[in-house]
Amino acid sequence: MKKSLVLSLPLWVMVSSVSAQTLESAVMHTIESNPDILAAASERQAVSKEIDQAKAGYYPTLDLALGTGWEMTDNPNTRSAGRGEVRLNRDEASLQLRQMLFDGMETKNEVLRQEFRTNSRASAVYSAAENTGLEAVDAYLNVLRQQKIVELAQTNLEAHQRTHDQIVLRSERGVGRGADMDQSLGRLALAEANLMEEESKLRDAETTFIRVVGEPPESLEEPEIPENLIPDSLDAAIVKAVDNHPTLRLANFDLESARAQHATAKAPFYPDLHLEVGTRADHNIDGQVGTDKDITAMLRLRYNLLNGGRDSARREETAYLINQAAEIRNNTYREVEEGTRLSWNAWETVKSQMSYREQHVDSSQKSRDAYRQQFSLGQRTLLDLLDSENEVFRAQTALVNTEYDELYAQYRILNSMGLLLQGLNIKAPEAAETIAIKQ
Repeated sequence: MKKSLVLSLPLWVMVSSVSAQTLESAVMHTIESNPDILAAASERQAVSKEIDQAKAGYYPTLDLALGTGWEMTDNPNTRSAGRGEVRLNRDEASLQLRQMLFDGMETKNEVLRQEFRTNSRASAVYSAAENTGLEAVDAYLNVLRQQKIVELAQTNLEAHQRTHDQIVLRSERGVGRGADMDQSLGRLALAEANLMEEESKLRDAETTFIRVVGEPPESLEEPEIPENLIPDSLDAAIVKAVDNHPTLRLANFDLESARAQHATAKAPFYPDLHLEVGTRADHNIDGQVGTDKDITAMLRLRYNLLNGGRDSARREETAYLINQAAEIRNNTYREVEEGTRLSWNAWETVKSQMSYREQHVDSSQKSRDAYRQQFSLGQRTLLDLLDSENEVFRAQTALVNTEYDELYAQYRILNSMGLLLQGLNIKAPEAAETIAIKQ
């Protein structure tokens, strides 16, 4: 039966056993190659360029205009000169420098808005890395879980095979019963089917691992949970979650961005003041033959007095957007707290189950061993013995599941507090770094 198990495993499992793989390396590879994280990082970098676009409002603009063509002029000057319609080849050239001096704080607030948006997108990258990292942890632990269960199923099959061999030997000696042979064959077939089912689950777990991590599992090592990062109480965990969770930071940055957007919407209610320096050199303009030049240096103030109420409507719109962002932040706070509580409750549940699972395994093994001796003495039926073997297998499988459920629950708590990457000593993607904002 061991031979059939080896042959059923993928080829890369048999040829790659020389290199061990840790949970940290698996999560790191996931973060470095996951498409969702890379897409979020690209979005963050794209938004950061909008800061540079907004800062352009602080700098002067220089415009060059050139033109050449033909014009026909008929105006009082040409008619008083007795020339009537004048047709000339017209040339134009101008250069203008324009520097903003005051724009109602529009540029300053727009820069702030884009900086907050950039930090929001950076937090989104961190959140994606945390959540995808937890998905990788789950895939990693599930492979380990299924590997152990396959080993238990193999051991269970071997135990049934030994019992069956014992029944066959009794039958050959003429002391066995036909019903025992049928029962033994039936339970042996069930053990075979159980092994095949667990092997299939293992292959499914390996497939999920490849999809999430981006590479096949190779000699996975048992991870150690960073218990020093898990708080002593649920309340302490909630406090850490509120302080560290990237999704909540994202919502806070979005709220600040909305406030900056509202401040930007107030700019049209103030005048614009610009310094404008320009020079012009035209030829054959408005029916006058020759060159027409001028140089100007002007302070120009522009103040919109009426535009149909557009600016007022825009200001009111951004006020409502602030309320929307605030409520999204409040809802995010509730979701973060809920996630922390659910993770903590899941951990408490599996912890409380652990001692009972261990006791179940210990008791079922002792019963199984006693039944074996009693069966040899004719004090127990074959059905009792086979049931005891299956009970051991079920108890051991439940214990393995509980052990890995507890391990995953602890990593889930770290994730609910935004500390999973820190707990695994993994550096967040560069795009997850926020920028300093001076208001």
